[in-house]
Amino acid sequence: MTFGFNPPSLDDRLAVSLNPFFQKAVSMPSPQTSRRSFIQAAAAVTAGGFVLNSGMAVAMPTMPAEESTLKGRLYKTLKIGMVNVEGSLVDKFNAAKEAGFHGIEMNAPGMDVEETKRAIAETGLPVDGTVNSTHWQVRHTDPDAAVRAKALESLKDAIRMTHAVGGNTALLVVGHGKDGPEEEIWKRSIDNISQALPLASELGVYIAIENVWNQFLYDHDGDSTQSAAKFVKFVDELNSPWVGMQFDIGNHWKYGSMGDWIRQLGRRIAKLDLKGFSRKDNKFTKIGEGDIDWADVRKALLEINYTGWAAAEVGGGDLNRLKEISANMDVAFGLV
Repeated sequence: MTFGFNPPSLDDRLAVSLNPFFQKAVSMPSPQTSRRSFIQAAAAVTAGGFVLNSGMAVAMPTMPAEESTLKGRLYKTLKIGMVNVEGSLVDKFNAAKEAGFHGIEMNAPGMDVEETKRAIAETGLPVDGTVNSTHWQVRHTDPDAAVRAKALESLKDAIRMTHAVGGNTALLVVGHGKDGPEEEIWKRSIDNISQALPLASELGVYIAIENVWNQFLYDHDGDSTQSAAKFVKFVDELNSPWVGMQFDIGNHWKYGSMGDWIRQLGRRIAKLDLKGFSRKDNKFTKIGEGDIDWADVRKALLEINYTGWAAAEVGGGDLNRLKEISANMDVAFGLV
């Protein structure tokens, strides 16, 4: 793809979002457009076949979307920790690419940015986002203000590193219910995460909140009739186009209808995580196994006009296992 204007400086480059919240494209800016206007505009561009990675144009698969299926709407990615192959980071990226994935998620802070850039350049496989590496231990809900300050810096570091390698989402677990009454931890986490919003906006990186078993925003001891209402309220209270959900389809099947949760969350879904789950056996499974209503999940994703990344989060392995995961994703989403 050729730009009709002089490319911005390295610090100004922005990975174009594969899943804009407002689901519409905007025109690329003229040379006179301000840096901030460029960032805001680029964030709304639907995937057009490339991602900017620190000066490198990385080709993405171009597939025509079909109205009644998810074909052409989803890009498969996975967590770097799932790639259990020997060798360098380049070898791991190549394995993920050979297995059929279109991108890979790194961990941050802790990621070696220069090594990651080299792996992107040598393989053509983009880093679509990161997972915050400290969010379970250093939490935004912690009663200790000093710990919350560390959580904020960790989130900011993750945003900076994500931007540096061309990614556009920083996955975040916001905290844990054990840190206090819901009203208190709600306010703590909102106040803390809000302080990272200017940076997220400046660099064009979504703070992608994952729904996990952290005893917050759902009833951990409740049944399977729960809704996504609290997640909706939490995201809306942060009141930023740079905050959304990295919605994990498998994590909360135990607690509610994933199709209905997708419909409730709607445009707030910036990205997908997925795994299988069996209510009958009360355990996580391979993607496509268990009893998740994948037909309704597919229907719901089409209803909200979702297009973007879908990240596997299951037990990884060697190249053969990665190929199995990729194939399982294809079946679950009706891509074959």
